[in-house]
Amino acid sequence: MPNLKDLKNRIASVKNTRKITKAMQMVAAAKLRRAQEAAEMSRPYTERFNAVMASLAASVGGSDSAPKLLSGTGKEDVHLLLVMTSEKGLCGGFNSNIAKKARAHAQELIAAGKEVKILTVGKKGRDQLKRDLGKYFVGHVDLTEVKRIGYVDAQGIAKDILGRFDEGEFDVATLFYAEFVNVVTQIPTALQIIPAKFEATTGDAPDTLFDYEPSEEAILADLLPRGVATAIFSALLENGASEQGARMSAMDNATRNAGDMIDDLTIVYNRSRQAVITNELIEIISGAEAL
Repeated sequence: MPNLKDLKNRIASVKNTRKITKAMQMVAAAKLRRAQEAAEMSRPYTERFNAVMASLAASVGGSDSAPKLLSGTGKEDVHLLLVMTSEKGLCGGFNSNIAKKARAHAQELIAAGKEVKILTVGKKGRDQLKRDLGKYFVGHVDLTEVKRIGYVDAQGIAKDILGRFDEGEFDVATLFYAEFVNVVTQIPTALQIIPAKFEATTGDAPDTLFDYEPSEEAILADLLPRGVATAIFSALLENGASEQGARMSAMDNATRNAGDMIDDLTIVYNRSRQAVITNELIEIISGAEAL
């Protein structure tokens, strides 16, 4: 028969856990609203920027004067994977899903004889990938002290990547993050940022003509580095919303599971207590009959 004191302690412990998970759920919900607004506000700018860049890239992409960030190095031998996850856990499969996609891509490249280099943003992704891909790590960006992601953070990461590209350290750079859809859905996404790829959106008027000064090549050379920073900033915002959505969902599930466990333990406790009382009554009655 289970010990009543132990059952009572377990019920109290689970109740305390439920209070914590409920509080974390509420905090995540509050943070989610801000993060979701930031991610959604950045999308129109990113889409319009990409539309203009797609138009420019279509005009000069095949010319010899095209910027290196657009045309590439002419090789695809060395790949840099920029894997962006969170600094904290307790957010369901958010970090694991991004790390899984990055790991699969890295293993596919390695199997094809390519050289892989990994740059991580967020310690959770770093911790998951370093177990089997640690020898490919070339750097880590720590955003632990950053309370609110800003464009300056993306610029710092972009400056590091662009510097590595200028030094010839890699040929292709791919960004891994989670695209926010809603609280229960975050899509792990891989986006090639070097050489830049831009897709024209169908919402733009197809007959619109632009005149560029000083030249399309010069404008591209100036905008492409900003495009890398913009892509990274957009991914950081998407990741922020995805993280809070995943944490809110995970803590909601944990709170519900704690409630179910409390109900089950309470039933066991009441049955055990009833059995103890019954045994005591039997002993009293037996003693009275013996007298």
